Amino acid sequence: MNETYVECLIKKKSNPIKNFLRALTIMLAVAFIFLGFIFSPALIVGLLMAVIAYFVYMNAELEYEYLYLDKELTVDKVMAKTKRKRVAQYDLNRMEIFAPVNSYHLDSFKNRNAKSVDYSSGEAKQPEARYVMYYDSGEKVILEPNEDMIKAIKNIAPRKVFTD
Repeated sequence: MNETYVECLIKKKSNPIKNFLRALTIMLAVAFIFLGFIFSPALIVGLLMAVIAYFVYMNAELEYEYLYLDKELTVDKVMAKTKRKRVAQYDLNRMEIFAPVNSYHLDSFKNRNAKSVDYSSGEAKQPEARYVMYYDSGEKVILEPNEDMIKAIKNIAPRKVFTD
């Protein structure tokens, strides 16, 4: 069998608003639970705030894992390094183009009305590490793959992958 396996883990840039909400919900939960020992309805509010704090905590620290295996790219979202959720799965035979974000090869795709999804770190680095993949179903996918993954994708679709 000629199977290629490459995985890549990208940490999403932390959002200061989410970090503030995480700290705020934890403090409110603790305050209402202590207040609940004196005034019992505050205990219910404290438990509700603890549940909200859990969900805010899980979404404050995100990582994306790209997994390439035999002409298929899978994107998983790892929340707070504890919970994994499959976000998308792409058959690379249906890919139209795969190029860096600022590539001139993407000029013909600029006016296309495509749904955009961002599975990258969310920050522009120098040199630019993000890539754009236009998928068959009218989807624009922004990724941040490593060199091994780019080589593996280029091996299966050399006319569709550009590294400028």
